[in-house]
Amino acid sequence: MGFFFFETAWRTVQGFEVMNMLRKGQLQGMTRGDVRGQVALVAKLFGVAA
Repeated sequence: MGFFFFETAWRTVQGFEVMNMLRKGQLQGMTRGDVRGQVALVAKLFGVAA
């Protein structure tokens, strides 16, 4: 269906990029393959209990 607004598409692409950085361990304080750390970070960002 696509995106109706450029800003929505832009934010979606930025989200993909951040998730790839997480997966690759490119964020400061996060090691590559630290799945528990990644889950904890995403849960903290979105206010979800994990």
